[in-house]
Amino acid sequence: QVQLVESGGGSVQAGGSLRLSCAASGYTTSRKCMGWFRQAPGKEREGVAGIYTLGGMPPYYADSVKGRFTISQDNAKNTVYLQMNSLKPEDTAMYFCAVKLWYNCYGGLRTADFAFWGQGTQVTVSS
Repeated sequence: QVQLVESGGGSVQAGGSLRLSCAASGYTTSRKCMGWFRQAPGKEREGVAGIYTLGGMPPYYADSVKGRFTISQDNAKNTVYLQMNSLKPEDTAMYFCAVKLWYNCYGGLRTADFAFWGQGTQVTVSS
């Protein structure tokens, strides 16, 4: 079993920044895709950003966050981060960390491909 714990969410005004963290523990593989998803009320869960832990490939970003969000990792800590800048009210959602073992992030992020999920951390952006 893989355990994922998110942190760093909160409330911020439009234009502000937040940094989310996701710490992974338990059984993991060196080769994996670590992804960030979000889900707002009444909407489907969508992939936000993904990073291939072995490198050599550019991270994946949804068009809606490209240029504002940056995903990074610390493999020694088995932790992935999501730096969110220039936040907008439409970024308000529950943000989830997820992992897809043995695979990269090519082709975007599909929820069905990720077997392990964190509990989520709420991000609220006010106008």
